[in-house]
Amino acid sequence: MSYKVENLENSMAKITIEVSVEDFEAAMTKSYNKNKNRIMIPGFRKGKAPRKMIEKIYGAGIFYEDAADFAMPDAYKEAADECGLDIVSRPDIDIVEIESGKPFIFTATVALKPEVQLGDYKGLEVQKQDVKVVAADVNAEIDRVREQNARLVTVEDRSVQADDIAVIDFEGFVDGEPFEGGKGEDYSLTIGSHTFIDTFEDQLIGKNAGDQLDVNVTFPEEYHVDELKGKPALFKVNIKELKVKELPELDDEFASEVSEFDTLKEYKSSVKKTLTDRKKAQVRTEQETEVVEKAVENATVELPGPMVDEQLSRMVNDFASRLQQQGLSIDQYMQMTGMQPQMLMEQMRPEAEKQIRTRLVLEAVAKAENITASEEDIKAEIEKMAEMYHMDVDKLKESMDDREKEYISTDIEVRKAVDLLVSESVEVDVPAEEE
Repeated sequence: MSYKVENLENSMAKITIEVSVEDFEAAMTKSYNKNKNRIMIPGFRKGKAPRKMIEKIYGAGIFYEDAADFAMPDAYKEAADECGLDIVSRPDIDIVEIESGKPFIFTATVALKPEVQLGDYKGLEVQKQDVKVVAADVNAEIDRVREQNARLVTVEDRSVQADDIAVIDFEGFVDGEPFEGGKGEDYSLTIGSHTFIDTFEDQLIGKNAGDQLDVNVTFPEEYHVDELKGKPALFKVNIKELKVKELPELDDEFASEVSEFDTLKEYKSSVKKTLTDRKKAQVRTEQETEVVEKAVENATVELPGPMVDEQLSRMVNDFASRLQQQGLSIDQYMQMTGMQPQMLMEQMRPEAEKQIRTRLVLEAVAKAENITASEEDIKAEIEKMAEMYHMDVDKLKESMDDREKEYISTDIEVRKAVDLLVSESVEVDVPAEEE
């Protein structure tokens, strides 16, 4: 195998690869062995006709397609490894010459990792944000936990009020006929939640458990079921039970039940610390996003189209996997949304370009600042991955090839580059809003 490289515009390159006569002959033999059982030649049992006889009758080209498929992967991999190019896309293959008894020549056009011209990335301004947690924040969080731990208590001595939970049976009718989805039993309806349409919930206020009543409503014009849009409906409702949420008392007992602390005072202190840490992490994330976006905006990089297409392909596959986890195929999603694959790709393209630019700029910052991932860094990252995947660390290491290890190393360097951008940034007060 031999090759030559031609650099093209916009970070593209064409590799012309020549497979020797001997190697291509071996590929032709593989192609013959693969196809001989499908070819019938008079006078020979199926699969026993000599290759020369088949080529004489059908032409040598009968074996070219599979021979090329056998020869190209190894030849391309060898050329790609030897040429030292930083290839970031699948190859676009064109066959230049294919003939039995001659070298097999093909080209592989590939995208290369583009150069980044960094602009300003140190001393960038980020908005200063307050991380102070006040008593109202603590109380709101504790109220949320109380809501989670509330118990439902049956009420028998009064009528329905706002915020009550009415347990009801119901059946709806339009033009005197029941409609699909309009019937329910033992449904717990929170009064004032606006779960049901129009004034349905309001009409239950003042009623009592055991009451049976007619509720008249009108479906909205923008209702999701076409045949019900704007239609008046009658619901037969039976109020079976009335319940209210009873929040736990805010005392030491509550604190000990929902936390590891014995007193309410300790619990509140813990909640404040948790909220403060959460707020600091949120601010840190927002500042990271802000400073990285500015560094990317200040840099110049032209993205080769195939590199973006490669990222798009990964994003679509990830999207399809998430849909699959929800029990929905990508084809079903397309049918439901009326979207075409090309439309989905174009919607995702700006995000794909943003992700690539961000990664390239951060890698360039790491290179400019001589940021490297130490052996300890890599070891800690692999240990974290092993814990996540519930695998033995040594087995995980053995399963990784050099490319995967290099990617881990680059990931660490990128994260360190982000840390550098934030540490070198300047906090500025948020400008007051104009009245």
